[in-house]
Amino acid sequence: MVLDLGRLENLAESGYYNPYSMFDWPDVIEPGLPWMSESLTTLAGTEMWEGLSREQQVALTRFEAINFFSLNIHGIRELMSEVVMRIHERTYAGVSEFLHHFIGEENEHMWFFAQFCLRYGGKLYPAQPALKAGSVDHLSPVARELIVFARILIFEEIVDYYNAHMATDASLPAIAREINRVHHQDESRHVAFGRMIFTNLLGQVAQRDAGEVPVIAEYLESYLQYSIATLYNPQAYRDAGIADALGVRRRALAHPVRRAAHDEVLKRTRKFLTRAGVGREVIK
Repeated sequence: MVLDLGRLENLAESGYYNPYSMFDWPDVIEPGLPWMSESLTTLAGTEMWEGLSREQQVALTRFEAINFFSLNIHGIRELMSEVVMRIHERTYAGVSEFLHHFIGEENEHMWFFAQFCLRYGGKLYPAQPALKAGSVDHLSPVARELIVFARILIFEEIVDYYNAHMATDASLPAIAREINRVHHQDESRHVAFGRMIFTNLLGQVAQRDAGEVPVIAEYLESYLQYSIATLYNPQAYRDAGIADALGVRRRALAHPVRRAAHDEVLKRTRKFLTRAGVGREVIK
């Protein structure tokens, strides 16, 4: 596998920063400030959001920020384990140098997300149950390899949508904006890399057995929906003082306004998958 990664490697090297010294961690965050953009909360635009007190609304932004950063931590841990197992395999010899940068940056991301959660939220939320991959277990080795990198790419693209928005949201505390800004800066390279790997592997799958492509497309659509659903954590609702957390989650996931918001979050990723040949229309 040979990809032109010179530019990404140069950007990683020239943009290196020391995360352990660059952040100005306040002792406390100013009361009353949201920690996540209100428009990105899982109840935004619904009557459920309007029915909350202002105190509950702010609390929800805080606990959903903790959930979002916790999801990042668990996702990074998973993707790092997958990359470490492949970094010196012959198949990935052409990208091994960039993968070293990738692992180093992701480890640092995991550190500063955890710092925020533990300093200001006092906890991480546990990892959520993984999406079962039984429907793709029978695929060829290269197709299963594609699934691994597709999951990493989807995770990073969704996260980056939120990071890019919150990096410039003046209503957030400076530390929250800065964490989102730094992560967005690095993820732009990781997404570009992930798309190159994905396109390369998909080309191999299509050449070997085109019949696997619709199966992959169906699984990836399920993974998109699963990934969005992890943002709706009933424990965050409980922590924010919202009653009937499971019922609220169920209603919110099905709400037309929230479905439209999901489509907006996933628009860029779905456009890429469609161009690649594994978009939703492939499933039909």
